[in-house]
Amino acid sequence: MDARDWNKFLLPYEQAVEELKVKFKILRAELKSREEYTPIEFVTGRIKKISSILEKAKKLNVPMDQIETGIEDIAGIRIMCQFVEDIERIYEIIQQRQDLKVIYFKDYVANKKPSGYRSFHIIIEYPVQTALGMKQVLAEIQIRTLAMNFWATIEHSLNYKYRESLPEDVTARLSKAAEAAYLLDEEMSSIRSEIVESQRLFEDKSNMVSKVLNDIQELYFYHRVKEAVQFQLRFNELWENEATWNLEELSKDISTALARAKNDNMKR
Repeated sequence: MDARDWNKFLLPYEQAVEELKVKFKILRAELKSREEYTPIEFVTGRIKKISSILEKAKKLNVPMDQIETGIEDIAGIRIMCQFVEDIERIYEIIQQRQDLKVIYFKDYVANKKPSGYRSFHIIIEYPVQTALGMKQVLAEIQIRTLAMNFWATIEHSLNYKYRESLPEDVTARLSKAAEAAYLLDEEMSSIRSEIVESQRLFEDKSNMVSKVLNDIQELYFYHRVKEAVQFQLRFNELWENEATWNLEELSKDISTALARAKNDNMKR
């Protein structure tokens, strides 16, 4: 294949990655809205470099005319989560989706690689609507905790530097680091409920602050300047004294004043 042919060949994979990233980012927002907690921390994606595709095809003895089926991770997205328990939840969600088909999975979380690598890999078939019609594209979804991802990123960089022939001392240090990352995940899982509750309280406080300030601004829209100023002063006092637990009462008072302002406006 020449450069132009490669560009055309990779177009459906690029489209698949972009669509999948958007879909899982939207899923994250929806879960956060509905359940106040989402197992998805963030999503990234990439297309395998041409040189990497060629190297993998050579390593696996995949003929050039069979790359589409022989190399399953040309398109790939990575879903990061906070806790090991979240990985299973994300996999369940993916299995239930109607817009992709799970082909198989590799559980390197329960069965780590000899290097210490941990991650959950899912090979999917994803339909892409191209200018030439519908095309089924193979793609890989990796699900990892933040600790797993940190370790894997370092290992990948070192393998690139040493061409996958790591010195023994580096391999030993990586193995220790992998175990430390695993212990960190275990420790975080042991206090998962406390962490999630703390994050929920922070999110509730953030949403309440936004609502209060937005409602105060809306009072200005209805020319309730005096009330808006008074509410703003109450908010400032609560904020400066870190008495944010009283924000709910303030929000109710503002909502009452705003409803009254809207009602008066409709009578005019």
